[in-house]
Amino acid sequence: VQLQASGGGLVQAGGSLRLSCAASGSIIGVKAMRWYRQAPGKEREWVAGIIPNGSVNYADSVEGRFSISRDRAKKTVYLQMNTLEPEDTAVYYCNYDTVYTTYWGQGTLVTVSS
Repeated sequence: VQLQASGGGLVQAGGSLRLSCAASGSIIGVKAMRWYRQAPGKEREWVAGIIPNGSVNYADSVEGRFSISRDRAKKTVYLQMNTLEPEDTAVYYCNYDTVYTTYWGQGTLVTVSS
């Protein structure tokens, strides 16, 4: 199983980006799919999560600006990021948490210029 994150890039403050996390292979026993981020010099932090029934939740810092969703047929999880701020600059990682193990994507860099 591999998770391929994509969609990062350079954007001006106030702009938008959509990240994708595509899973290859068969993943069973999924408990949650999440996005994390790690800014330079800081620890990795949780950003958003979605569980199999579709319920979502967000970190306070992104609530109202970011939206997590998934496409089951494409085995892809998305993170729509709007009204981006320089403080959102980080490497973003996707994560599948299953009853057996946890899978991580390789990360995609988001840079927000002021």
